[in-house]
Amino acid sequence: MPPESRTSPGASASEAPGAAVLDQRAALALLRERAAVVEELGTLFAGAGHELALVGGPVRDAFLGRVVDDLDLTTDARPERVLEVVSGWADATWDVGIAFGTVGVRKGDHKLEITTYRAEAYDRASRKPEVTYGDSLADDLVRRDFTVNALAVRLPSWELVDLHDGVGDLGRRVLRTPGTPEESFSDDPLRMMRAARFASTLGFDVAPEVVAAMEAMYGRLAIVSAERVRDELVKLVLGAHPRAGLTLMVSTGLAELVLPELPALALEVDEHHRHKDVYEHTLTVLEQAIDLETSHEPVTAPDFVLRFAALMHDVGKPRTRRFEDDGRVSFHHHEVVGARITRKRMQTLRFSTETTDQVCDLVALHLRFHGYGDGEWTDSAVRRYVRDAGDQLVRLHKLTRADCTTRNKRKADRLARTYDELEERIDRLSEEEELAAIRPALDGNAIMAILGIPPGREVGEAYRFLLEMRLDQGPMSDVDAESALRAWWAARP
Repeated sequence: MPPESRTSPGASASEAPGAAVLDQRAALALLRERAAVVEELGTLFAGAGHELALVGGPVRDAFLGRVVDDLDLTTDARPERVLEVVSGWADATWDVGIAFGTVGVRKGDHKLEITTYRAEAYDRASRKPEVTYGDSLADDLVRRDFTVNALAVRLPSWELVDLHDGVGDLGRRVLRTPGTPEESFSDDPLRMMRAARFASTLGFDVAPEVVAAMEAMYGRLAIVSAERVRDELVKLVLGAHPRAGLTLMVSTGLAELVLPELPALALEVDEHHRHKDVYEHTLTVLEQAIDLETSHEPVTAPDFVLRFAALMHDVGKPRTRRFEDDGRVSFHHHEVVGARITRKRMQTLRFSTETTDQVCDLVALHLRFHGYGDGEWTDSAVRRYVRDAGDQLVRLHKLTRADCTTRNKRKADRLARTYDELEERIDRLSEEEELAAIRPALDGNAIMAILGIPPGREVGEAYRFLLEMRLDQGPMSDVDAESALRAWWAARP
């Protein structure tokens, strides 16, 4: 055994109170079963005079009894040498990450990433890490983000290397850094976001000294690219415990840089103007939206669009808050303001246009149901609700229901019954009228032929007239639509 290695005390970890980890033997057996392909690769590297080890996520997940998907490996071989060693064994290779010391390999159905031992640090003014190669597995592990990710298994011997009690921290369900957290966050400030992400995805606590370093160093995150920050935020929101990650972001100051709209929801409430704590309400809506993810339609994975819309649905309230003469607090048009704020934030974080549009549409529409009252909407209003929601209707159903956080059971039951009725009306009209594809009886070509006009602005005006009539009156025959179109045309100035 190399001098820097030691076998992890797996038994003590599994005996920790509330431990959710397997013992060392069971964890390694699971890992060997799920990652058998790498044993052959380890033999190949050893024959070429190089070290190879599974590292980080797959080892951690084996101890947690989770599915081992991604296979990350580390080696003393430089990237160019890695390509030479796997040549003839790998079915395919790619070198997109080679500048950072990573080579991608495909063998059968398995995708592997092999990274040279490295040390990674940021220049004070740079957004990109400066990569230098390390000389040993110990050097590599001490530069990892957290002890639970600083676990390695040497290949082909399947010997566990745990130099920083990562297995013990798995048993204690706590996030610590291998070295000091200040050194770790200086190497890569994004690790502060990863702490929040792992609090969400793993449900782990964050050690006090790590939290303290985050509070002191959160401003350092500003040098990290928006895309990398966005990716961590997405993983956090999609985690099993997003409230834990988000509250950590708020308490440490990270949210001020990444999602300042969230801490801004903690509106001051004085004794004369009592209203809901919008921040706590928002986190509750998020959790209730998660509970509804699997309703209405099969959902096989967490829904980022629904979750992020729930998180952002009330971000317009701080800017629209008004104290009325009767002592009430109002937030008129906060959904419109909130949609604009959400769009700007998502653009700053470099979200795709499609995802941004979907989230913003839900934020803009989340209050529409409350105009339904006791069910007095006309069929025309229901059609417009469906038309405006478009392909986000199912998500809008879930968000609207999640937005009810009242503790008044009678009021909550009434709102639920009313929305049940609205959904039933939508379903009935959908069967009768194909609401999902609302369009006039006549298309642009028919309009031009009937009116004898060329393509242009007037065709669009005529189409919108027919669409509004369709929404107001329901389906029309081609004959009735043509008659209405001619009458409208004749009455134009």
